[in-house]
Amino acid sequence: MKLLLPALALSALFSAPLASPLSAQAGARRAAPSTRAISEVSLTLVDTAAQRAAGKAAVMRIDYGQPHLRGRRINTDSLVPFGTVWRLGANGATLFTTDVDLTIGGKDVPKGRYIAQLLPVRTGWTLILQAETTGAASVNPTAYDAKKDVARIDLRQSAIATPLESLSIWLVPSTAPGAQRGELRIGWDTVMLTTEWVVR
Repeated sequence: MKLLLPALALSALFSAPLASPLSAQAGARRAAPSTRAISEVSLTLVDTAAQRAAGKAAVMRIDYGQPHLRGRRINTDSLVPFGTVWRLGANGATLFTTDVDLTIGGKDVPKGRYIAQLLPVRTGWTLILQAETTGAASVNPTAYDAKKDVARIDLRQSAIATPLESLSIWLVPSTAPGAQRGELRIGWDTVMLTTEWVVR
């Protein structure tokens, strides 16, 4: 048995408007070109009496914008050029917070909140910490001013065999006995930068 549709019905069927790709895309969400990442260490063995009373452990924390390579290479004129202080991330400033006094790479860093930046040069990289006093949840990068430096920390550099697509920063605690300590690692593309931190 054949099913016959009236000509009017066929006409309506084939002339019905199809969803336009442009109208479907109008409300679509787009991924941001960079992400936000956090590395945090809780120092429960060295918290203060006040922190214990408040039920809060001492914390070290790095909050940073995480750019991606997307086919680029670092240490070019447009991406982390040599000889220029770099904001160490994307978008907002990279914020390093510590509830305890530290020694990082041999330099004393009192507890507080800092803007972290990098100075890459062909002979080595330097981590620069500057005091951040606004207390704002996010801070816009500003022009570098050497008078605001609290610490300049030389970093060890090594090569990574497989490039890292995204800038990544780690605070890696040690399990060795004695003072709380660990390693700060910064990796991107084929570059790995490291230094030690220890609680004073």
